[in-house]
Amino acid sequence: MKFIITKDYEEMSRKAANIFAAQIIAKPDSVLGLATGSTPIGTYDRLADLCAQGDIDFSKISSFNLDEYCGLSPEHDQSYRYFMNQHLFSRVNIRMEETHVPNGLADDMEKEGLAYDAMIREYGGIDLQILGIGNTGHIGFNEPDDAFPTSTHKVELAQKTIEANSRFFNSIDEVPKYAITMGMLSIMNAKKIILVANGKGKADILYESCFGPVTPKVPASILQLHPDVTIVADKDAASVMLEKVPELL
Repeated sequence: MKFIITKDYEEMSRKAANIFAAQIIAKPDSVLGLATGSTPIGTYDRLADLCAQGDIDFSKISSFNLDEYCGLSPEHDQSYRYFMNQHLFSRVNIRMEETHVPNGLADDMEKEGLAYDAMIREYGGIDLQILGIGNTGHIGFNEPDDAFPTSTHKVELAQKTIEANSRFFNSIDEVPKYAITMGMLSIMNAKKIILVANGKGKADILYESCFGPVTPKVPASILQLHPDVTIVADKDAASVMLEKVPELL
């Protein structure tokens, strides 16, 4: 693992966006793995700015998102398709037909997951995957479990995840209880991974994920086994790591 510790969220977002920009410039037809949530918004803002300035070009880019809520249409303002359209896709020159998000309305989630994984393979896999990290250590919506799930699948969301996401809804009762999420196989098959984290609320789980045992009880810990992972964290999210592993500075 490589670590980039930044002074604040703005610098974290800029550093993460620079890694994406370098990937796009080096390989204009890259396949990008994308994540939702509040943490990557700043990164997407910066990428949109770079595209508007003509510094990067999304015209040959393809993308695959990690996950989607079950039961929400793409037009729902809390769906992850809506999120991506709002924060990135509508702001860059990407072809919308080359942006892929799991179908949260699929009648057969198992069939949808298999088809999603097959499409990723057809595109040659993911060149660069961005991840956030949840309070439970989840990446995508892969919650703590007895084993690492491999394929894209339907998952019941942990109560802590539902509570954390309730801030985006009018009430906790409106938060979907299930999601469809990319499994660990497609994530770990990505050629490069970048994980972004900010805020003291992520400090303990980030340390546990990076320096604790590799266990499905902390899903993000599997990233220790990947050959090319960069952690971009602000000093608050990195505070426990810096305390216990000061040589990171």
